[in-house]
Amino acid sequence: MRSSRISLAFVVASLVLLGACATRPVNPPIVQYAPNHGNEFERLEHGRRNLQDLVILAFSGGGTRAAAFSYGVLEALRRIEIVSKSGDKTRLLDEVNVISGVSGGSFTALAYGLYGEKLFDIYEKGFLKRNIQGELIARILNPLNWPALSSKGWGRSELAAQLYDEILFNGATFEDLERANGPAIAVSATEISTGSRVVFIPLNFDVMCAELGPFRLSRAAAASAAVPVVLSPITINNYGGTCGYHEPEWIRLSTDTDNSQRPAERLRNRLQELRKLGDAQRDPYFHLVDGAFSDNLGLRGVLDFMEAFEALRAAGQPTPLDHVHRIIIFVVNSVSSPSNKWSMSENPPGILATLTTAAGVPINRYSSESVELLKDINARWKTMREFRDAFALTNGKGRRMARLANSPNANMYVIDVSFEALKDETERHYLNNLPTSLVLPDEAVDRLRAAAGKIILDSPDLQQMLKDAGAHLVDQSANTPSAAESAAK
Repeated sequence: MRSSRISLAFVVASLVLLGACATRPVNPPIVQYAPNHGNEFERLEHGRRNLQDLVILAFSGGGTRAAAFSYGVLEALRRIEIVSKSGDKTRLLDEVNVISGVSGGSFTALAYGLYGEKLFDIYEKGFLKRNIQGELIARILNPLNWPALSSKGWGRSELAAQLYDEILFNGATFEDLERANGPAIAVSATEISTGSRVVFIPLNFDVMCAELGPFRLSRAAAASAAVPVVLSPITINNYGGTCGYHEPEWIRLSTDTDNSQRPAERLRNRLQELRKLGDAQRDPYFHLVDGAFSDNLGLRGVLDFMEAFEALRAAGQPTPLDHVHRIIIFVVNSVSSPSNKWSMSENPPGILATLTTAAGVPINRYSSESVELLKDINARWKTMREFRDAFALTNGKGRRMARLANSPNANMYVIDVSFEALKDETERHYLNNLPTSLVLPDEAVDRLRAAAGKIILDSPDLQQMLKDAGAHLVDQSANTPSAAESAAK
């Protein structure tokens, strides 16, 4: 008996010592910066079928609620075909060029970018209808993981990244994502000390002289979904200033304008934000938390992109997107607004409810402003084109007219895919009251997926885009409703 106890104690001690050896994954540096002579636009040209359209999906945060809702959008775009004037048919999903993702939406964005069509065979059972929250809590409470959790630079989010790797990403890195040859994927997190947005794309990591290729997708998802207090920050190394990095020429061209060229101001602000990431002596480490704090809809990067496009055109510079006629942006917003009766009571809400609301209200309101800014850009482009068409411009009319002559030709369509766009009040109330967590009942997952498809099919903005393009939709599932659609009924 005494021998058995000694053996057991030896095993436990060995496991504890092994756990204590856990080390934080260290992202490697770029030894020598090799600039890409193109720009961020050129990545969008790859694999595009309809050169007249640029289709962007923006997936918001919101835990499993966001992951399921954004997945429902992919399912809907997969089964919906656009039929052109000539009778050609194209799946909407095949037209997607860019997917941005934040927090819960980052899982769907990264997984689709990695797996493509295979995602529809594995995501529902392997991720959406799995108690990820329970599995993560069990790992955190497991004494064998406590030494690792107390290791330097290694916290609960690293444990979460391990779980995400096992159940979804299987060790895949951004190099694997690039090789998958799908849409451009951009997921983001928030640098906690400055509030800066860190996007997992080469442009952001080049500034830090950090290699993005070997970075695991699971850690990017864990950083994007690292809710403060509940989960710990993901720590990355900054090597800025050590690899000979210099800003790409297209950035200088798009920001080197006089103060009257307002579109460049947003780019200048973002450039200043990026420059702060490029000083390793001052900031050798960055600690990343939930991307929702800097961009809950994943739209700030889209706004930067649109204004870079506009500024380059206004400066008379060609871009690979000059031939684009339509920019179609699906804003997949799973932000919920649970009902409460606080205004009916003289007593104020409790501390926890107040803190939760205080954190969420500014994020939700900022999200709405991002959508309005997109619409403002579209209105500005339309006005500029009207001025251009109203006057017979010549080279002698001055710089102001030259800018008008170079205004973007693309029409922008912002497709609102949110709970508020759902006509069924009962269903809208149900979805709005789903929690932000990493576990939901199977029925909730199915109803979220079904709601996304219904909202897209009913979207007046999508119908307007099709009308302008002289096309129409065909829903391939119209006669054979899916399990998700049946659940919604």
